[in-house]
Amino acid sequence: MEFFSYIFLSFFLGISFHGLLYYTVQISRRRKLPPGPVGLPVVGSLFQIGKRPHESLTELAKTHGPLMTLQLGFVTTIVASSADMAKEILQKNDQAFSGRTVPDSVTGETDYQVSVVWIPTESRWRNIRRLCNTQIFTSQKLDALQGLRHQMMEEMVSYVKDVAGAGEAVNIGKLAFANSLNLLSNTIFSVHLADYKSETVQEFKDAVGSIMENDGKPNIADFFPWLKPFDPQGIRSHAKVAYDRIHALCNGFIDRRLQSIESGLPRSGDFLDALLDYSHENGSDFNRQVIKVLLTDLFVGGTDTSSTTIEWAMTELLRHPSIMAKARRELAEKLGDRQKVEESDIPRLPYLQAVVKETMRLHPTVPLLLPHRAETDVELLGFHVPKHTQVLVNTWAIFRDPNLWEKPTCFIPERFLESEVDFRGRDFSYIPFSAGRRICPGLPLAVRMVNLVLASLVHRFEWKLPEGMSPEKMDISDKFGVTLQKAVPLLAIPIVGDGNISLT
Repeated sequence: MEFFSYIFLSFFLGISFHGLLYYTVQISRRRKLPPGPVGLPVVGSLFQIGKRPHESLTELAKTHGPLMTLQLGFVTTIVASSADMAKEILQKNDQAFSGRTVPDSVTGETDYQVSVVWIPTESRWRNIRRLCNTQIFTSQKLDALQGLRHQMMEEMVSYVKDVAGAGEAVNIGKLAFANSLNLLSNTIFSVHLADYKSETVQEFKDAVGSIMENDGKPNIADFFPWLKPFDPQGIRSHAKVAYDRIHALCNGFIDRRLQSIESGLPRSGDFLDALLDYSHENGSDFNRQVIKVLLTDLFVGGTDTSSTTIEWAMTELLRHPSIMAKARRELAEKLGDRQKVEESDIPRLPYLQAVVKETMRLHPTVPLLLPHRAETDVELLGFHVPKHTQVLVNTWAIFRDPNLWEKPTCFIPERFLESEVDFRGRDFSYIPFSAGRRICPGLPLAVRMVNLVLASLVHRFEWKLPEGMSPEKMDISDKFGVTLQKAVPLLAIPIVGDGNISLT
């Protein structure tokens, strides 16, 4: 027993000495870095971050400024908390800060090294982005698939009508997730992946939610790299289970498609066909592993963020009946007696679009964006940022900056009606999809989908809260991860509208 005690003591003293030496070096380097809290030896400012980093970092920025340095264990981190600082990082020094810090949980995904989300912005990254932009996210491709999205809307509406007929409540997040899941599965594989009533939807949602939560959760192994082999919190192993489930799904579709091709069956003409064609032309640079991981990226990123935004939008509309009424009046005015909402209607619905924009401002789906990393030494506003420094952009702080937004904690869609502020990466006061070369490639599809789903739900149904719940008592707490999900799922009871909406 004494033997093991000595080993532990030696290990502890060695780590402490190494940590103190490292910390001393960091103190000397900090003279050139942006200001920030001094922190404690070895652990740095970890205890100041807590379980809600977006909020604690916002508070720290009030003391140390919009560009600050934190020592998180052995990881030096720069945090930008203002629109001007975000512009410096994502536009003026975009290439220098285009790298990624890869969380340990992400390494639980087999072949994560080829993920377009995490790889450097070099030739392979550019090729994958170009493929996505030309084969799935162009205006022409999206316009060609309008009929498919309208079909998805009608299937969703039909399900909600059945629930309304039974007088039951709808889990809005699960509903929106199932809709996004089926849209993507039809676009990529030409098949429906799940029925609204099946448990498959919830299982897949749980898997994606697990990835988002674990990839964003503070992990001691990320701050003390020598702990990574031990996975002390079990975060990587939990993420691996979820990644493996989605990989199994994607591998199954790839296998069946390859068998169809070998059998000479007609092509589907979907995104999977395009990927396999590209793989055949480019060989080892774009092999099956790359396809599998890319499909996983699309499913994880394309389902969770959109459904989370829709759930928050419906939450705010139910919390503010007057805003819900105004959105419904606009729909009634523009659509008249027509029940079905189409994508071509959205440009004529400025208030509905303002509701979506305000939702993305008050409840940003990715509050700290994904972590950036300096690819080289960078001179930034007179400060020196060393190569491999982690860089975070706190959009949650920017979107609640009282210098940029009047009454920033209030839900006020009207603020966007007369505003030129846009979410496409040009206005750094409002970058829910990030900006620069790492901007979300799925932005064009996400915007279409969120507006169309929300318009369909608001126009086709009236909504009420379950008995005993009032708008004032709604739970609006969130759960931190890569995405900022609603902590308590939104349940709402649909009522089939009678079409008699007052326009006065």
